[in-house]
Amino acid sequence: MTDTAAAIRAWAAERHLPETHLARWLGMTERDRAAILAIARALRLSTGAIVTALATLEEISVRESCTIESVLARDAIARIIKGRTSAPARAKAFLAALRQIRYPRLAEASRKLEAEIAALDLPRAISVVLPKDLGSAHLRVELEANDGAELKRLIGALYASADKLAQIADRLSGEK
Repeated sequence: MTDTAAAIRAWAAERHLPETHLARWLGMTERDRAAILAIARALRLSTGAIVTALATLEEISVRESCTIESVLARDAIARIIKGRTSAPARAKAFLAALRQIRYPRLAEASRKLEAEIAALDLPRAISVVLPKDLGSAHLRVELEANDGAELKRLIGALYASADKLAQIADRLSGEK
């Protein structure tokens, strides 16, 4: 057993990683599994996060005919790993970056919708929230007002953008 395999087994035991996922990880090339272990340690990935990462990394590797190590060496991933935010925030960003790599069309659609929302130039007290991974057709709009006058102003701003917001909602639901 290599040092990497022993370290992976120890990491997996600490986090109660199911045997099927451990076997998947140990079945990878030495360099791939070492790269994953380094990130798992650096980001203090949870069991669920490592399960998601393993599956997503394998899918990317197969789809793009590349090594997992090369996926993890990409600039977007390296910036997250070296980031100065908390480990949980970096872990969340890491999984989001993997999803963007795995589902590039979905990521592009999300970026376009976010750009359209930003172009509405709504007041900061109005939040338009897209569903996570565009996984539903629900567009959420939140208003934060300190008094009645501010609420009226926000509703007016929202009303002025109602047609464009309706178009965004229609695209989310598959209409138009």
